[in-house]
Amino acid sequence: MLEEKSPQRTSIAQLGEFGLIDHLTKHFEINQSSTLKGIGDDAAVLDFKDKKTVVSTDLLIEGVHFDLAYMPLKHLGYKAVVANVSDICAMNATPTQITVSIAVSNRFPLEALEELFAGITLASKHYNVDVIGGDTTSSQKGLIISITALGEANAEDIVYRSGAAANDLLVVTGDIGAAYMGLQVLEREKQVFQVNPNNQPDLDNYTYLIERQLKPEARKDIKELLEKLEVKPTSMIDISDGLSSEVMHLCKQSKVGCTIYEEKLPLDPQLIAVCEEFNIDSTTVAINGGEDYELLFTIALEDYDKIKGNPNLTVIGHMVKESEGKHLVTRANQKIELKARGWNALAE
Repeated sequence: MLEEKSPQRTSIAQLGEFGLIDHLTKHFEINQSSTLKGIGDDAAVLDFKDKKTVVSTDLLIEGVHFDLAYMPLKHLGYKAVVANVSDICAMNATPTQITVSIAVSNRFPLEALEELFAGITLASKHYNVDVIGGDTTSSQKGLIISITALGEANAEDIVYRSGAAANDLLVVTGDIGAAYMGLQVLEREKQVFQVNPNNQPDLDNYTYLIERQLKPEARKDIKELLEKLEVKPTSMIDISDGLSSEVMHLCKQSKVGCTIYEEKLPLDPQLIAVCEEFNIDSTTVAINGGEDYELLFTIALEDYDKIKGNPNLTVIGHMVKESEGKHLVTRANQKIELKARGWNALAE
């Protein structure tokens, strides 16, 4: 993806570090009232007044978290922002600012970084977050992106992983598993291309899955939706590492067990069709695949009628006493112990 269609390749060394920063950040605007000072000084200045501040950070490394063979740089910039905004949304907070730091090798021309920052700019506008600082440095091996996200919330609105209780309902937004299968499609087409570079991929049957992998969206809308429904989650987490891993986090922090029902898992029809094509079990993909950036949360049983029938929300199970363990109930009514088989960043 690094070959430019245009022959123009401007060396970033020509600009120097400060010239590069000025060039890449000139399109960022300040929209949040809590941002008193953004880029341009030794530190940003923020004023959240009586609100609480939530902070999260993520590191994305070329060859570990993304492959530029099929990840366009503009999409990568957008997705890097989404991954961090999603963490703020998972606290039931409103994202407000981000910082962006990159380490880049000399194989990247200025035009490549412009594409990356175009995606960051687009995401910052879409999610109404201010880019208030960061850093740039060199890398001997590819591209590294580090984004820190900040958000605000009233103390009483913040939702932690530790608030779930037995009999609470387990709810997921949107559908799950599509991003993982989008990655499988892209990996397959990459291998085909490597064997025969003249073979152009036909991706018409995989558009939704690929979009979920290359351009996911954070569920910033859910906070407002739940407020209108007068529902406050008792615990919450975003699905970046896979449903099974995320529900384990909720169980551990809340000291409860869980029961998930296979027949309740929300799967997109395209996902089911492509799983059949790849001969992969769709349930395995749904509970173990990551990067959906949907929200997984629990609500009190008495709030069920408030969310019942809402197209954005699906009840997939409930929490139980810790001593009862964590299980998946299959369509054949078999009870299987739930294992955390999602993304492990430190796996060899």
